[in-house]
Amino acid sequence: QVQLVESGGGLVQAGGSLNLSCVASGRTFVGNDAAWYRQAPGEQRELVARLTGHGITNYAESMKSGFAIARGNVKNTVDLQMNNLTPEDTAVYYCYFNTRESDYWGQGTQVTVSS
Repeated sequence: QVQLVESGGGLVQAGGSLNLSCVASGRTFVGNDAAWYRQAPGEQRELVARLTGHGITNYAESMKSGFAIARGNVKNTVDLQMNNLTPEDTAVYYCYFNTRESDYWGQGTQVTVSS
């Protein structure tokens, strides 16, 4: 059974940084797309950043500056470095992996940015 587990969320002051990490287990993801999404209270889930199997990165327009997605040093991981956080970045952040057969989601990790 495939599981994605996020970590690294927490409470940070505005202007601070967090590094989120997602570890996938149950299968090996090679050449697959990975992404981070977020969902704020009362809002729809939205894309934060995507990393294709070819290494191409895409960011939501509002998050191009200060956010960086990358494969982790450990196999089956994907990280999201977030800098210069603002209270508007408060949300639950979800890890996502895509294969031809299915989409996989993590349970989410809460990020709260205080002003």
